[in-house]
Amino acid sequence: MSDSGSSILRGIGSYVPSIKVDNNELSKKVDTSDEWIRSRTGIKERRYAAEDENTSDLALKASQRAIDMAGVSPEEIDLVLVATITPDMAFPSTACLLQHKLGIPQVACFDLEAACSGFLYALDVADGMLSSGRYKCALVVGAEKLSSIMDWEDRTTCVLFGDGAGAAILTKTGKGAEMLGFQCGADGSNPSLLHQPAGGSALPASTETILARGHFLKMNGREIFKSAVRVMERASRELLSHHGIDISEVNHVIPHQANARIVESLSQRLEIPLDKFFCNLHKYGNTSAASIPIALDEAFKAEKFRKDDLGLLVAFGAGLTWSSALVRF
Repeated sequence: MSDSGSSILRGIGSYVPSIKVDNNELSKKVDTSDEWIRSRTGIKERRYAAEDENTSDLALKASQRAIDMAGVSPEEIDLVLVATITPDMAFPSTACLLQHKLGIPQVACFDLEAACSGFLYALDVADGMLSSGRYKCALVVGAEKLSSIMDWEDRTTCVLFGDGAGAAILTKTGKGAEMLGFQCGADGSNPSLLHQPAGGSALPASTETILARGHFLKMNGREIFKSAVRVMERASRELLSHHGIDISEVNHVIPHQANARIVESLSQRLEIPLDKFFCNLHKYGNTSAASIPIALDEAFKAEKFRKDDLGLLVAFGAGLTWSSALVRF
């Protein structure tokens, strides 16, 4: 639990690629149908990056929009964090590549991997680093090119995911939404629930790992569903309790955009009306670490938030990881 809090969300921005693929078009490539996908997930379409469009390119466009909204210059940024499970390469970090593309000075840059919980993890880390007094302006990004690790022979996973990026500017001073606190956790006891088996030091790339399709995302959907609802409920309740806030005081919930049925189940378990949840997964599918910042940006643009509204952000991801954050708009 982190409540150093009081960082200011000065700007938010997002970017999704121009290639739009709806369920009917996807059914020409995969043994599936629009009805099968929509009834199980709520997803209608998703975006895919072009072949020459890397995760850092998606992050660049989202970051430029967040910087513009915040009214800061790249020279003022002294910390860059990128949450991703699909970096441009194993090293150097995507954050370093993004730093160069933005023209940010030689400051602290690193990637963070907590899968779909990654953006909120990164906000928590940035908040703590800003609170140390050694940093003044952080660029926090969630960016993914999940189409690069999809197994197009597995219809249970490839229909779920899309590409995109979201970015935020955090400072300790200035006008914006106030980050009140964070809760992050993990249970690494069953990593095979959602993982990419090959490509790391445990299973380096080889002819065998390629033939076994080990470099693609693998998921146990049934177990992930049950775990996701449970851990997001816990992360939400624990954070609210820690801050002495009743659930009825929450005006907006921005959940990880993975599955409409997960969101509906979370709404029921938290006893928060579904109309308080902001969802755009029907347009983009699951964009992992980019999911919450894209939704947050769209909610801002749709003028969903009034002054002093309380927002709850909550996510789960591979690990299993979970995270939540409270925001006063």
